[in-house]
Amino acid sequence: MEWIAMALAAMLAGGIDAIAGGGGLVMLPALFAAYPTTAAATLLGTNKATSVWGTAMAAWRYSQRVPLCWRTMLPAAASAFVASWAGAWTVTLLPSDVLRRLLPLVLLLVLLYTLSKKEFGRTHTPRFSGKKEVLFASLIAVSIGFYDGFFGPGTGSFFIFLLVRVLGYDFLHASVSAKLLNFSTNVAAIVLFGSKGHVWWPLALTLGAANVVGSLLGTHLALRHGAGFVRGIFIAAVGVLILKTGWDAFLR
Repeated sequence: MEWIAMALAAMLAGGIDAIAGGGGLVMLPALFAAYPTTAAATLLGTNKATSVWGTAMAAWRYSQRVPLCWRTMLPAAASAFVASWAGAWTVTLLPSDVLRRLLPLVLLLVLLYTLSKKEFGRTHTPRFSGKKEVLFASLIAVSIGFYDGFFGPGTGSFFIFLLVRVLGYDFLHASVSAKLLNFSTNVAAIVLFGSKGHVWWPLALTLGAANVVGSLLGTHLALRHGAGFVRGIFIAAVGVLILKTGWDAFLR
């Protein structure tokens, strides 16, 4: 029954993450609640090893229907990988308490900005091209990739927001690009956690299958309903992230 409940959580997380990011909001609390005596690093590594499958499937499904600028996003994905590894290494040296308290405030600014700009992310009007687009995409990848390795909550949502705000993508194109970048940061974290024995592989692979199912459902909904739908789910996901991270930082 415990694994069935965890599989349902993984499916829900995959669906949310495929649309707007934030699947960790579901998966991590479920893992910590189900296995309270397990080392935190093992649960974090298992979460990454679970979600990477759904992220990869979402990236593949999106790319079949939504054009992905590979010449821009592949260098950005490589940058995200290196930055995520560096962030994971840094977290072993520095406390993340300051970032934990700052996160809900940053997310609140993201939410207010998105709500204030009614047309934000509804149309796909890229601002840059060629090397300039690669440069800005890589800067986004490095900053959020490092954050994902160092701390993590809301990584997919941050990727989507910055791809819309900086590059001028709509929410649908930003979501497919974010999946590729997030896949790269997840792989970096898995390599690090796995090398230190902090991945519970039997559970991760089982939950990964459920995560893929949820990811396919979420991708289907996003492709069917378009950028406006993704924008709405993004706003809802960021709102829940604010509540969850605010509770963890100030009230817990």
